[in-house]
This record gives sequence, C-alpha cells and structure tokens, in this order.
Amino acid sequence: MSNSMVAKRYSLALFQIVKEQQTLDSVEAELRVVKEVLAASTELKAVLKSPKLSTEKKKEVLKAAFSSVSTSVLNTMMILVDRHREDQIPEVADGFIALANEDRGIAEAKVYSVRPLTDAEKEALSSSFATKVGKKSLRIENIVDTHLLGGMKLRIGNRIYDGSLRGKLDRLERKLLS
Repeated sequence: MSNSMVAKRYSLALFQIVKEQQTLDSVEAELRVVKEVLAASTELKAVLKSPKLSTEKKKEVLKAAFSSVSTSVLNTMMILVDRHREDQIPEVADGFIALANEDRGIAEAKVYSVRPLTDAEKEALSSSFATKVGKKSLRIENIVDTHLLGGMKLRIGNRIYDGSLRGKLDRLERKLLS
C-alpha cells in the first residue's frame, strides 16, 4: 500500500475521533506545530529514522518533545511509531488539516506579493476568491516575492490567479506575437 494511502487512513481515523470529541480546532493547531517542529528539527528526524533505536526509545523521545499535545495526537504518533511509520507523521498532519479545512469550507491559499499584505487586504482577497473556488473562506499564507514588479499572484490548490505586472506583461507579449 502506498504511503499516501496509509497517511490518509490515519488522518481520517484521527479526524473522526476528534470530530466526536469536538476538539477540531485545538488538534489542528497541535498538528501544525508537530509538522513545523518535525520540518525544522533535523535531530528529531534523525532520531526517528534511526534503525539503531528501539521503538520504545523513539516513543520516549516523541513523548518528551510533544508533552503538551492532546492524547489523540500523541496516541496517533505512538501508533505510527509502533508500526514503523514515523516518517508518515507530517503526511498524516497534512491529511488531517485538509479534512478539517474541507469540513469547515476553508481553502488554503498562497499569495505572492511585493510587500506584506495587511489584514484588511487578506480579508478582501478571502471574500472575493473564496466564492470562485466554492469555499466559505480562504486561509491565506502571504509570501513576499521581490521578483514581482507589482500586483500579486494567488495560488489555491492547483489554480493560479496571476494579477502580477510580470504576468500581464507576459500575456501582452504573447498576444502581440500571435
């Protein structure tokens, strides 16, 4: 079975448990932190990948590193370690976040702009583009891109809305050449 299918099963199981307990928001926040810590800490990744350490030692390290997370999240990580799938923890977190977003009608969006966006600008983008993708709102991650001349690019899933000056110039060039 492929790793993505395994991660989807674990994330769906965790989502169903958390949905029953009505702790969706807090567990999502915890999983974002877990994913961030695993991405940033090369030492922790090395410990989890080490074939020399027993599963009990790996569990102790995870319990110490994530002592403040809920029992649902911690138990899910322990099960993954027991089944030698500790490398799947970030994918399970991604799958859970996607399920939570789908449940709430939220889409993840990346906005590339020349300068950081204000909260009012993010809210305006969210309200205008959320209906275009059939969602209630957007969770916007603003990425400052100094290569843009002006304007912005918005990426929601696999859709890209290019309102940048560079994109407009490229479209004008193609139109003039054809």
